[in-house]
Amino acid sequence: MAIVMRIIQRFQASKRQEFIALEKQFAALEKRGILPQGERMLPLSSREPGNTLIWVGHFPTLCAAQECLQKFETSPEHEELFNSQVHYFQDTWVEFYEMLEC
Repeated sequence: MAIVMRIIQRFQASKRQEFIALEKQFAALEKRGILPQGERMLPLSSREPGNTLIWVGHFPTLCAAQECLQKFETSPEHEELFNSQVHYFQDTWVEFYEMLEC
């Protein structure tokens, strides 16, 4: 069963530039193969406010998605950037979706 994982991060609107600058550093780690790759989105018209970043990853199984989270938690590079970015968080959560084949 294919899985979509979304990591939602609501950040301080007044710190948007700083938050996005750090997010670009996370993306660079993904491009270098240090972290699992995902897509990033900011809402234009959504239930979520504009100061929300959504990271989306696609995985073949729920176990693979959970392994991705484990990689984030154990990566020293991720930890260093996360510690710089966490001060801007208002809220964060993770969602898992099963892809339907209709």
